Amino acid sequence: MSSVLQRRQQLLGDATLFYEDPIQIVKGDGVLLYDEKGKQYIDMYNNVPCVGHANPVVVEAMAKQMSTLNVHSRYLHEGILNYAERLLGLHHADLENIIFACTGTEASEIALMTARIATRGRGIICTDATYHGNSSEVIKMAIAASLGEPANAEFRAIPFPQKYRPLQQGLDEEALCELYLDKIRQAIADFEGNKIPFAGMFVCSIFANEGLPDIPGSFMAKATDIVHAAGGLMIADEVQAGFCRSGDFWGYETTGFKPDIVCMGKPMGNGLPLSAVAASADHVASFRKATRYFNTFASSPLQAAVGMAVLDEIQNRDLLRQSAAVGAYMRNALKRIQADHPSMGDVRGCGLFTGIEWVTEDNQADREGAIAVTNKLKEKGFLLSNAGILKNVIKVRPPLVFEKKHADQFLEAFKEIVKDG
Repeated sequence: MSSVLQRRQQLLGDATLFYEDPIQIVKGDGVLLYDEKGKQYIDMYNNVPCVGHANPVVVEAMAKQMSTLNVHSRYLHEGILNYAERLLGLHHADLENIIFACTGTEASEIALMTARIATRGRGIICTDATYHGNSSEVIKMAIAASLGEPANAEFRAIPFPQKYRPLQQGLDEEALCELYLDKIRQAIADFEGNKIPFAGMFVCSIFANEGLPDIPGSFMAKATDIVHAAGGLMIADEVQAGFCRSGDFWGYETTGFKPDIVCMGKPMGNGLPLSAVAASADHVASFRKATRYFNTFASSPLQAAVGMAVLDEIQNRDLLRQSAAVGAYMRNALKRIQADHPSMGDVRGCGLFTGIEWVTEDNQADREGAIAVTNKLKEKGFLLSNAGILKNVIKVRPPLVFEKKHADQFLEAFKEIVKDG
């Protein structure tokens, strides 16, 4: 293993790896992963293979299409049209057209451009723990978040809405919601004061990167109203939130708002690079006219075949229901464990996505403790990681094919770890 690690560092540089003692994965099957020595792990982190590692239905669709035809989008092909129609049918009715790409970063870039072209604005509001990709423009949101000040004139990062570590203690839920909404109003006013036309707000529907917080009141719906009143558009990033992850098909359904533009990515190709942006026909027409956007590998027959296979598996295996049921079962069990273990400051989430906030005795964020727990769980055969604005949230996000029996195995190992301290 050390030789593989050394080769990686020599060839790729100091690229990020999970765990104090990194593992070499050589095989996947459903929710299971195996290292080079044959040790089995339950994957509790990866939302890319949402219908399971090496899913045979997806593999067959991929091989069949690749052995028949795969070309770029400058030719007619019904497959991509059938897929677009099916995907749009899963969204709210105002999302009428779709633009395909390959990565979440590309989808975010398209969404930004679409909002700016449609509104003729430039100013974008994001949160102070956001991440939507790493292109030179999209990464400016993360930079604005990390610096805590206008790192770029066209981006403003506001505090993400949360109840566990609120901006102000002692407020009821509606008052707290208004406090966070005021941050949006202030950002819009700041754009106006600096003569920067407002374009919109860009957020993950469930604030996944922020730590999956419990959101006060009807924040998302009211935020959308504020953005619209100021002439902006609401962009929902569904790369982590979508495809049944939240217990609904889309995260924006879970948090109760109707976005104008939606980004999709990671899980939709189950490992094949596939992403998309959905918006109204008018907004997409404006984008197409202004950019003449073309992507060599997007809108391809291969993407369509694999995307359809993923949707088939979600439907045929009833993974929407399973995501909601197994996720709720696991969180309820974790909350029972939490009652006896104050280091578990908070257990929260939606669908098959859970965050466990790890804290010290005085309720401060315990990043080191969260990292220690993830490493101990790895040794017991469960793969997850720490995340959130303070990096102290244990992120539990298994493939959608994760079942109750897998949850029970994880819960048993987790109880052993917290009992031993």
